[in-house]
Amino acid sequence: MDTHDHAGHDHSHGHSHEDGHDHFAFGHHHHDEEAGGPPASRARIALRFGVATLVVVAAVLAASAVMVSAGTAVVITAFGKPVRVLTEPGLAWKIPAPVESALPVDLRLRTTSSGLQDVGTKDGLRILVQAFVAWQVPDEPADIQQFVRAVRNDPDEAARQLRSFAGSALQVTASAFDLADLVNTDPRRVHLAEFEAKLQAQLERQVRQTYGIVVRQVGIERLSLPETTLEATVARMRSERETVAALRTADGLREAAQIRAEAARDSRIMVAGAQTQAAQIEAASRKQAAEIQASAYNGDPQLYMMLRSLDTLANMVGPNTRLVLRTDAAPFNVLVQGPPTDAKK
Repeated sequence: MDTHDHAGHDHSHGHSHEDGHDHFAFGHHHHDEEAGGPPASRARIALRFGVATLVVVAAVLAASAVMVSAGTAVVITAFGKPVRVLTEPGLAWKIPAPVESALPVDLRLRTTSSGLQDVGTKDGLRILVQAFVAWQVPDEPADIQQFVRAVRNDPDEAARQLRSFAGSALQVTASAFDLADLVNTDPRRVHLAEFEAKLQAQLERQVRQTYGIVVRQVGIERLSLPETTLEATVARMRSERETVAALRTADGLREAAQIRAEAARDSRIMVAGAQTQAAQIEAASRKQAAEIQASAYNGDPQLYMMLRSLDTLANMVGPNTRLVLRTDAAPFNVLVQGPPTDAKK
Protein backbone atom coordinates (compact mmCIF):
# COMPACT_ATOMS: atom_id res chain seq x y z
CA MET A 1 0.00 0.00 0.00
CA ASP A 2 2.95 2.30 0.63
CA THR A 3 4.28 1.41 -2.70
CA HIS A 4 1.10 2.47 -4.36
CA ASP A 5 1.15 5.84 -2.65
CA HIS A 6 4.77 6.44 -3.59
CA ALA A 7 4.13 5.69 -7.15
CA GLY A 8 1.18 8.04 -7.13
CA HIS A 9 3.33 10.66 -5.50
CA ASP A 10 6.00 10.37 -8.12
CA HIS A 11 3.46 10.59 -10.85
CA SER A 12 1.99 13.73 -9.42
CA HIS A 13 5.43 15.28 -8.98
CA GLY A 14 6.52 14.55 -12.48
CA HIS A 15 3.37 16.08 -13.95
CA SER A 16 3.77 19.21 -11.95
CA HIS A 17 7.37 19.58 -13.11
CA GLU A 18 6.46 19.28 -16.76
CA ASP A 19 3.70 21.91 -16.47
CA GLY A 20 6.06 24.28 -14.79
CA HIS A 21 8.66 23.79 -17.49
CA ASP A 22 6.15 24.51 -20.25
CA HIS A 23 4.96 27.65 -18.56
CA PHE A 24 8.50 28.96 -18.31
CA ALA A 25 9.14 28.36 -22.01
CA PHE A 26 5.98 30.24 -23.08
CA GLY A 27 6.81 33.17 -20.89
CA HIS A 28 10.30 33.37 -22.35
CA HIS A 29 8.94 33.46 -25.96
CA HIS A 30 6.53 36.34 -25.16
CA HIS A 31 9.40 38.28 -23.67
CA ASP A 32 11.35 37.94 -26.96
CA GLU A 33 8.46 39.41 -29.11
CA GLU A 34 8.17 42.44 -26.81
CA ALA A 35 11.89 43.05 -27.16
CA GLY A 36 11.55 43.53 -30.99
CA GLY A 37 12.00 40.13 -32.38
CA PRO A 38 14.73 39.01 -34.77
CA PRO A 39 16.47 41.54 -37.14
CA ALA A 40 14.58 40.18 -40.20
CA SER A 41 11.23 41.06 -38.64
CA ARG A 42 12.39 44.59 -37.82
CA ALA A 43 13.59 45.13 -41.45
CA ARG A 44 10.23 44.05 -42.87
CA ILE A 45 8.40 46.47 -40.57
CA ALA A 46 10.69 49.36 -41.59
CA LEU A 47 10.22 48.56 -45.29
CA ARG A 48 6.46 48.54 -44.94
CA PHE A 49 6.55 51.83 -43.07
CA GLY A 50 8.76 53.42 -45.79
CA VAL A 51 6.49 52.23 -48.62
CA ALA A 52 3.43 53.58 -46.85
CA THR A 53 5.17 56.91 -46.33
CA LEU A 54 6.10 57.12 -50.02
CA VAL A 55 2.52 56.33 -51.06
CA VAL A 56 1.17 59.07 -48.79
CA VAL A 57 3.72 61.59 -50.08
CA ALA A 58 2.96 60.66 -53.72
CA ALA A 59 -0.76 61.03 -53.11
CA VAL A 60 -0.24 64.45 -51.53
CA LEU A 61 1.97 65.57 -54.42
CA ALA A 62 -0.54 64.31 -56.99
CA ALA A 63 -3.34 66.15 -55.23
CA SER A 64 -1.22 69.33 -55.10
CA ALA A 65 0.10 69.35 -58.69
CA VAL A 66 -1.67 71.42 -61.35
CA MET A 67 -0.75 71.11 -65.05
CA VAL A 68 -1.51 74.21 -67.17
CA SER A 69 -1.62 73.35 -70.88
CA ALA A 70 -1.34 75.74 -73.84
CA GLY A 71 -4.58 77.53 -74.67
CA THR A 72 -5.92 76.95 -71.17
CA ALA A 73 -5.91 78.86 -67.90
CA VAL A 74 -6.50 77.38 -64.43
CA VAL A 75 -8.42 79.18 -61.70
CA ILE A 76 -7.44 78.11 -58.16
CA THR A 77 -10.34 78.36 -55.72
CA ALA A 78 -10.23 78.15 -51.93
CA PHE A 79 -13.48 76.69 -50.62
CA GLY A 80 -15.16 77.77 -53.89
CA LYS A 81 -13.78 81.33 -53.96
CA PRO A 82 -11.22 82.24 -56.69
CA VAL A 83 -7.88 83.17 -55.14
CA ARG A 84 -5.47 83.19 -58.13
CA VAL A 85 -5.30 82.46 -61.87
CA LEU A 86 -2.56 80.43 -63.61
CA THR A 87 -1.98 81.36 -67.28
CA GLU A 88 1.62 80.27 -67.94
CA PRO A 89 1.83 76.73 -69.40
CA GLY A 90 3.62 74.27 -67.14
CA LEU A 91 3.45 72.65 -63.72
CA ALA A 92 2.10 74.58 -60.71
CA TRP A 93 1.11 73.71 -57.15
CA LYS A 94 -1.83 74.17 -54.85
CA ILE A 95 -3.07 72.99 -51.49
CA PRO A 96 -4.78 69.60 -51.82
CA ALA A 97 -8.57 69.40 -51.89
CA PRO A 98 -10.85 70.21 -50.27
CA VAL A 99 -8.92 73.34 -49.27
CA GLU A 100 -8.07 74.39 -52.85
CA SER A 101 -9.46 73.19 -56.19
CA ALA A 102 -8.38 73.73 -59.81
CA LEU A 103 -10.86 74.92 -62.49
CA PRO A 104 -9.60 74.85 -66.13
CA VAL A 105 -10.80 77.63 -68.46
CA ASP A 106 -10.60 77.27 -72.27
CA LEU A 107 -8.86 80.27 -73.91
CA ARG A 108 -9.09 79.09 -77.52
CA LEU A 109 -10.77 81.12 -80.29
CA ARG A 110 -14.44 80.31 -80.89
CA THR A 111 -17.05 81.42 -83.43
CA THR A 112 -20.76 82.06 -82.97
CA SER A 113 -23.48 82.98 -85.49
CA SER A 114 -26.17 85.52 -84.72
CA GLY A 115 -28.76 83.79 -86.86
CA LEU A 116 -30.88 85.62 -89.44
CA GLN A 117 -32.09 88.90 -87.90
CA ASP A 118 -34.85 91.18 -89.29
CA VAL A 119 -33.57 94.73 -88.77
CA GLY A 120 -34.52 98.20 -90.05
CA THR A 121 -32.29 100.59 -91.99
CA LYS A 122 -31.98 104.34 -91.66
CA ASP A 123 -34.34 104.95 -94.60
CA GLY A 124 -37.09 102.81 -93.05
CA LEU A 125 -36.63 99.57 -95.03
CA ARG A 126 -36.29 96.05 -93.61
CA ILE A 127 -33.38 93.71 -94.28
CA LEU A 128 -32.39 90.23 -93.13
CA VAL A 129 -28.83 90.06 -91.80
CA GLN A 130 -26.78 87.20 -90.35
CA ALA A 131 -23.40 87.88 -88.76
CA PHE A 132 -20.65 85.70 -87.30
CA VAL A 133 -18.63 86.61 -84.21
CA ALA A 134 -15.13 85.27 -83.46
CA TRP A 135 -14.46 85.54 -79.72
CA GLN A 136 -12.31 84.20 -76.91
CA VAL A 137 -11.49 84.65 -73.25
CA PRO A 138 -8.23 86.66 -73.01
CA ASP A 139 -5.35 85.52 -70.80
CA GLU A 140 -5.95 88.35 -68.33
CA PRO A 141 -6.70 87.13 -64.78
CA ALA A 142 -9.46 89.72 -64.25
CA ASP A 143 -11.25 88.72 -67.48
CA ILE A 144 -10.89 85.02 -66.71
CA GLN A 145 -12.43 85.45 -63.26
CA GLN A 146 -15.23 87.58 -64.75
CA PHE A 147 -15.94 84.85 -67.30
CA VAL A 148 -16.09 82.19 -64.58
CA ARG A 149 -18.43 84.29 -62.43
CA ALA A 150 -20.72 85.38 -65.29
CA VAL A 151 -21.34 82.04 -67.07
CA ARG A 152 -19.91 79.54 -64.56
CA ASN A 153 -17.15 78.63 -67.04
CA ASP A 154 -19.70 77.39 -69.63
CA PRO A 155 -18.69 78.37 -73.22
CA ASP A 156 -22.09 77.32 -74.59
CA GLU A 157 -23.86 79.70 -72.22
CA ALA A 158 -21.43 82.45 -73.23
CA ALA A 159 -22.25 81.77 -76.91
CA ARG A 160 -25.99 82.03 -76.21
CA GLN A 161 -25.54 85.33 -74.42
CA LEU A 162 -23.29 86.57 -77.23
CA ARG A 163 -25.94 85.74 -79.86
CA SER A 164 -28.45 87.80 -77.91
CA PHE A 165 -26.06 90.76 -77.77
CA ALA A 166 -25.30 90.37 -81.50
CA GLY A 167 -29.01 90.58 -82.36
CA SER A 168 -29.48 93.85 -80.47
CA ALA A 169 -26.20 95.25 -81.85
CA LEU A 170 -27.38 94.52 -85.40
CA GLN A 171 -30.55 96.52 -84.74
CA VAL A 172 -28.58 99.53 -83.49
CA THR A 173 -25.92 99.39 -86.22
CA ALA A 174 -28.35 98.92 -89.14
CA SER A 175 -30.33 101.99 -88.07
CA ALA A 176 -27.29 104.13 -88.91
CA PHE A 177 -27.07 103.00 -92.57
CA ASP A 178 -29.29 103.44 -95.60
CA LEU A 179 -30.13 100.39 -97.66
CA ALA A 180 -28.15 101.85 -100.56
CA ASP A 181 -25.05 101.74 -98.32
CA LEU A 182 -25.41 97.96 -97.99
CA VAL A 183 -26.97 96.87 -101.31
CA ASN A 184 -25.94 98.78 -104.41
CA THR A 185 -24.92 98.15 -108.01
CA ASP A 186 -22.10 100.65 -107.58
CA PRO A 187 -19.32 99.00 -105.51
CA ARG A 188 -18.01 102.42 -104.46
CA ARG A 189 -21.23 103.13 -102.55
CA VAL A 190 -21.23 99.85 -100.57
CA HIS A 191 -20.00 100.30 -96.96
CA LEU A 192 -20.10 96.77 -95.55
CA ALA A 193 -16.62 97.10 -94.02
CA GLU A 194 -17.75 100.17 -92.08
CA PHE A 195 -20.92 98.34 -91.02
CA GLU A 196 -18.88 95.40 -89.66
CA ALA A 197 -16.46 97.72 -87.82
CA LYS A 198 -19.31 99.55 -86.05
CA LEU A 199 -21.00 96.25 -85.21
CA GLN A 200 -17.79 94.92 -83.63
CA ALA A 201 -17.30 98.11 -81.61
CA GLN A 202 -20.89 97.86 -80.37
CA LEU A 203 -20.37 94.25 -79.25
CA GLU A 204 -16.99 94.87 -77.62
CA ARG A 205 -18.38 97.54 -75.32
CA GLN A 206 -21.08 95.19 -74.06
CA VAL A 207 -19.50 91.75 -73.68
CA ARG A 208 -16.03 92.68 -72.35
CA GLN A 209 -17.32 94.24 -69.14
CA THR A 210 -20.15 91.78 -68.65
CA TYR A 211 -18.58 88.44 -69.55
CA GLY A 212 -14.83 89.09 -69.82
CA ILE A 213 -14.95 88.14 -73.52
CA VAL A 214 -12.91 89.77 -76.30
CA VAL A 215 -14.48 90.01 -79.78
CA ARG A 216 -11.74 89.31 -82.32
CA GLN A 217 -13.71 89.66 -85.56
CA VAL A 218 -17.24 90.33 -86.79
CA GLY A 219 -18.40 89.64 -90.36
CA ILE A 220 -21.60 89.55 -92.40
CA GLU A 221 -22.42 85.99 -93.45
CA ARG A 222 -25.68 86.68 -95.23
CA LEU A 223 -27.72 89.72 -96.26
CA SER A 224 -31.08 89.35 -98.00
CA LEU A 225 -34.19 91.43 -98.55
CA PRO A 226 -37.84 90.75 -97.71
CA GLU A 227 -40.28 90.84 -100.62
CA THR A 228 -41.45 94.42 -100.04
CA THR A 229 -37.93 95.69 -99.54
CA LEU A 230 -36.80 93.75 -102.60
CA GLU A 231 -39.43 95.43 -104.79
CA ALA A 232 -38.47 98.86 -103.49
CA THR A 233 -34.80 98.09 -104.00
CA VAL A 234 -35.32 96.86 -107.56
CA ALA A 235 -37.36 99.97 -108.37
CA ARG A 236 -34.66 102.17 -106.89
CA MET A 237 -31.96 100.35 -108.80
CA ARG A 238 -33.96 100.62 -112.04
CA SER A 239 -34.41 104.35 -111.50
CA GLU A 240 -30.72 104.75 -110.73
CA ARG A 241 -29.74 102.80 -113.83
CA GLU A 242 -32.13 104.83 -116.00
CA THR A 243 -30.71 108.04 -114.57
CA VAL A 244 -27.18 106.83 -115.21
CA ALA A 245 -28.15 105.77 -118.76
CA ALA A 246 -29.72 109.18 -119.45
CA LEU A 247 -26.65 110.96 -118.13
CA ARG A 248 -24.37 108.81 -120.22
CA THR A 249 -26.54 109.34 -123.32
CA ALA A 250 -26.45 113.10 -122.80
CA ASP A 251 -22.71 112.96 -122.28
CA GLY A 252 -22.36 110.91 -125.46
CA LEU A 253 -24.46 113.32 -127.50
CA ARG A 254 -22.55 116.28 -126.14
CA GLU A 255 -19.22 114.66 -126.90
CA ALA A 256 -20.43 113.69 -130.42
CA ALA A 257 -21.56 117.27 -131.14
CA GLN A 258 -18.25 118.56 -129.86
CA ILE A 259 -16.35 116.08 -132.02
CA ARG A 260 -18.40 117.03 -135.11
CA ALA A 261 -17.86 120.74 -134.45
CA GLU A 262 -14.14 120.22 -134.00
CA ALA A 263 -14.02 118.08 -137.16
CA ALA A 264 -15.90 120.74 -139.17
CA ARG A 265 -13.61 123.44 -137.83
CA ASP A 266 -10.53 121.41 -138.65
CA SER A 267 -11.94 120.68 -142.12
CA ARG A 268 -12.53 124.35 -142.82
CA ILE A 269 -9.07 125.18 -141.60
CA MET A 270 -7.56 122.46 -143.76
CA VAL A 271 -9.59 123.51 -146.86
CA ALA A 272 -8.67 127.15 -146.37
CA GLY A 273 -5.04 126.17 -145.97
CA ALA A 274 -5.20 123.99 -149.07
CA GLN A 275 -6.89 126.72 -151.08
CA THR A 276 -4.30 129.24 -149.97
CA GLN A 277 -1.53 126.83 -150.85
CA ALA A 278 -3.16 126.07 -154.21
CA ALA A 279 -3.55 129.77 -154.98
CA GLN A 280 0.08 130.30 -154.11
CA ILE A 281 1.13 127.40 -156.31
CA GLU A 282 -1.10 128.60 -159.15
CA ALA A 283 0.25 132.13 -158.87
CA ALA A 284 3.78 130.78 -158.88
CA SER A 285 3.07 128.60 -161.90
CA ARG A 286 1.45 131.46 -163.76
CA LYS A 287 4.44 133.63 -162.96
CA GLN A 288 6.75 130.90 -164.16
CA ALA A 289 4.66 130.40 -167.33
CA ALA A 290 4.73 134.11 -168.05
CA GLU A 291 8.44 134.12 -167.60
CA ILE A 292 8.76 131.16 -169.98
CA GLN A 293 6.47 132.77 -172.52
CA ALA A 294 8.34 136.04 -172.34
CA SER A 295 11.61 134.20 -172.79
CA ALA A 296 10.18 132.28 -175.77
CA TYR A 297 8.79 135.46 -177.37
CA ASN A 298 12.09 137.23 -176.96
CA GLY A 299 13.89 134.32 -178.58
CA ASP A 300 11.61 133.92 -181.68
CA PRO A 301 8.52 136.09 -181.82
CA GLN A 302 7.10 134.50 -184.99
CA LEU A 303 7.44 130.94 -183.65
CA TYR A 304 5.91 132.08 -180.40
CA MET A 305 2.92 133.55 -182.24
CA MET A 306 2.44 130.35 -184.23
CA LEU A 307 2.53 128.18 -181.09
CA ARG A 308 0.07 130.45 -179.35
CA SER A 309 -2.22 130.20 -182.41
CA LEU A 310 -2.04 126.42 -182.27
CA ASP A 311 -2.82 126.46 -178.55
CA THR A 312 -5.83 128.63 -179.28
CA LEU A 313 -7.02 126.16 -181.95
CA ALA A 314 -6.58 123.25 -179.52
CA ASN A 315 -8.72 125.01 -176.97
CA MET A 316 -11.42 125.97 -179.48
CA VAL A 317 -11.71 122.82 -181.55
CA GLY A 318 -12.73 119.49 -180.06
CA PRO A 319 -13.26 115.99 -181.51
CA ASN A 320 -16.83 116.76 -182.57
CA THR A 321 -16.29 120.37 -183.59
CA ARG A 322 -17.08 121.40 -187.17
CA LEU A 323 -15.98 124.81 -188.36
CA VAL A 324 -16.22 126.56 -191.70
CA LEU A 325 -13.72 129.38 -191.65
CA ARG A 326 -11.55 131.25 -193.99
CA THR A 327 -8.13 129.79 -194.22
CA ASP A 328 -6.47 133.09 -194.90
CA ALA A 329 -7.57 134.47 -191.56
CA ALA A 330 -5.73 133.99 -188.34
CA PRO A 331 -5.22 131.66 -186.74
CA PHE A 332 -6.09 129.17 -189.49
CA ASN A 333 -3.83 130.82 -192.04
CA VAL A 334 -0.90 129.06 -190.43
CA LEU A 335 -2.35 125.78 -191.66
CA VAL A 336 -2.12 126.99 -195.27
CA GLN A 337 0.76 129.39 -195.25
CA GLY A 338 2.94 127.51 -192.78
CA PRO A 339 5.27 129.17 -190.41
CA PRO A 340 6.26 132.70 -191.31
CA THR A 341 9.67 133.25 -192.81
CA ASP A 342 12.06 135.93 -191.79
CA ALA A 343 12.80 138.32 -194.68
CA LYS A 344 16.23 138.91 -193.33
CA LYS A 345 17.03 135.23 -193.55
